Amino acid sequence: MKRLLLLALALLGIVALAGAVGLPGRAVAQQPAPASDTLTVSGTGTVSTVPDESQLSFGVETRRPTAQAAVAANGEAMRKVIAAVKAAGARGVTTQWVSVYPYTANDGAVQGYVASNSVSATSRVDDAAPLIDAATEAGANQVSGPGLTSSGTEALYRRALAKAVDQARAHAEVLATAAGRSLGSITAIVEGGAQPVPVYDRAVPMAASTPVEPGQQETSATVSVTFSLR
Repeated sequence: MKRLLLLALALLGIVALAGAVGLPGRAVAQQPAPASDTLTVSGTGTVSTVPDESQLSFGVETRRPTAQAAVAANGEAMRKVIAAVKAAGARGVTTQWVSVYPYTANDGAVQGYVASNSVSATSRVDDAAPLIDAATEAGANQVSGPGLTSSGTEALYRRALAKAVDQARAHAEVLATAAGRSLGSITAIVEGGAQPVPVYDRAVPMAASTPVEPGQQETSATVSVTFSLR
């Protein structure tokens, strides 16, 4: 009897040991890996500049009794406008559209035809006002713009990006210090969008019959930066 009792105790010990160590083929639960210790912040950088490029559109609308007459008269007038804007220093003169359509009286009867032609042109901002004057003096009766931009937009955006990262680091350092930690290396950067935005606190009028005020533009960039923590 005593021998049987000792044998039973020995078997219980083996079973307990197997449960602690794990038997082959038996699933063992594992603890999840701890999340990485990081801090993610956003930053915005802005660079201001005075636009130096201008985009304008010049057109001529002509009315005649027939479509053929309207197109012929419009073409003659438009050639004068194109020559005038080129002589005034315009670059990249490009046709935007040519259209012909009838115009009618109140009763729906066709009164004649309208021919329209428009070109776009680029110039320095300083040349925008004289360019408008030259085009209208040559016969342009449709003018739109100017769209003002900066010639160094890519360089401006890179400067804004650098400022955005600097701001993100400054914010992260404040947060890490408040938490009793210190910043490690950058582990990820996500770039946001950007677009030049005009502001009007610095206008520079042009000396011409048509005033053009370039004002200022702000180029902005946003980033999301993740830092490791120590």
